[in-house]
Amino acid sequence: MSRSSGVLMHVTSLPGSHSIGCFGKEARDFIDLLADCGFTWWQVLPFCMADECNSPYKSYSAFGGNPYLIDLRILAADGYLTPDELASVQEDTPYYCEFAKLAETRMDILRLAASRATDDDRAEIAKFAAENPYLEQFCEFMARRAANGDTPWYEWTGDEINETEHFTWQFIQYHFMKQWQAVRAYANEKGIRIMGDIPIYVAYDSCDVWANREQFRLDKDGRPTSVAGCPPDYFSEDGQFWGNPLYDWKRMAKDGFAWWSARIRHMLTLFDGVRIDHFRGLEAYWSIPADAETAKAGHWEKGPRMPFIRQLRKVVDECEAKLGYRPLIVAEDLGESTPELVKFVNDSGFPGMRVFQFGFDGDPANTHLPHNYIPNTVAYTGTHDNNTLLGFVWECDENTRRDVLDYCGFTDENWNRPESYDAIIRTLMSSVADLCILPIQDVLGFGAACRMNTPGEAEGNWSYRVTADQLASIDRRRFVGMNRLYGRM
Repeated sequence: MSRSSGVLMHVTSLPGSHSIGCFGKEARDFIDLLADCGFTWWQVLPFCMADECNSPYKSYSAFGGNPYLIDLRILAADGYLTPDELASVQEDTPYYCEFAKLAETRMDILRLAASRATDDDRAEIAKFAAENPYLEQFCEFMARRAANGDTPWYEWTGDEINETEHFTWQFIQYHFMKQWQAVRAYANEKGIRIMGDIPIYVAYDSCDVWANREQFRLDKDGRPTSVAGCPPDYFSEDGQFWGNPLYDWKRMAKDGFAWWSARIRHMLTLFDGVRIDHFRGLEAYWSIPADAETAKAGHWEKGPRMPFIRQLRKVVDECEAKLGYRPLIVAEDLGESTPELVKFVNDSGFPGMRVFQFGFDGDPANTHLPHNYIPNTVAYTGTHDNNTLLGFVWECDENTRRDVLDYCGFTDENWNRPESYDAIIRTLMSSVADLCILPIQDVLGFGAACRMNTPGEAEGNWSYRVTADQLASIDRRRFVGMNRLYGRM
């Protein structure tokens, strides 16, 4: 991994005119901005269809693309929608994703677009479906779900399939992939690589569990016996109760982790690299009884460990041979650390993560302090689960705030101004970490009201968006100067 830097911002946070960021002109404008600033990476969140809480980390499919990310303007330009139909779903606010509105209108207008597919379109889409069996499986799942009143698969009463809905989802996945690959090609031409995100677990009500029940820890009736989460930590004193069914890793090992291999291959057709969320679950995972009230009731169990890593490396080798470059795999190794986890990440060879905000617990040996970084590391001011940098500094107690600012060489008592968080960014950029990633909120210097997600809170998350004017206000010379000064260009 070469010395470089990038920005973390999900596609949904882009400016736009139809209630959410998408694969349109604004994505290309953002890529231009990154290139002008000397950044070489754009990190996004998972592309899968979000759940009812709008979280991209819990979806109906680990493979299927989120229909909300399709640019309706491109569909209109291609003749699938009229100008009036496009205008009918115009956004009301540019400052957040209008998820409630999207839930009411977006699928209907995509169904309308799909209904106008020509015979040639249908032939091309059928070819696409045949070449992408896991996407086709997802389309079938959604069609069966529609035929069963949009109920979870474990409540289905029949084997019917809604053929119109089946084609609609094929149409959606085809255009999702077509639009995204055009954006990715544009990024690569500009010297920008895209890092995706792979949630380690999948939702119970998902195509992945429905079609692969034998690969999960379910009882004879298809109900989870144990579910995923994490123990008490920085984010939650009760731990996090995710509720995802756990994998039957022994069963998965018998077929060489075939489902996981297909998943990684698919992700590396979308991205130039991926972050594997909750990587530590591959070494040891928190297993919670399905009927427990909180994650505190869980316990640690051994993950698939190095046999899984060896198979993952094989997949990366295959992709490297096809692509001509080696895709980046980032190990999200945050949370409770153990000697076993440290050794596992080191043995994998993949870079782990360091988060500046986690460094100030009074221990000078804390691995999240920049003077303890190692080169094979991705350093962050914060992640999508953290407060913004300005919000973090603002909400610190006075002593911690002073430690943070002193550490970064900012001694002025008047800390509430751009120079203070600028000093923090420079501290991170000057570190030995090979890759430095800044959330867009920290590039802009925004406070806590602009954070993307607050773990443990069910509402008010994932909706953050920037405006075109805010992006235009970014001082390109400032960041290109930093990237040049610290050898990240």
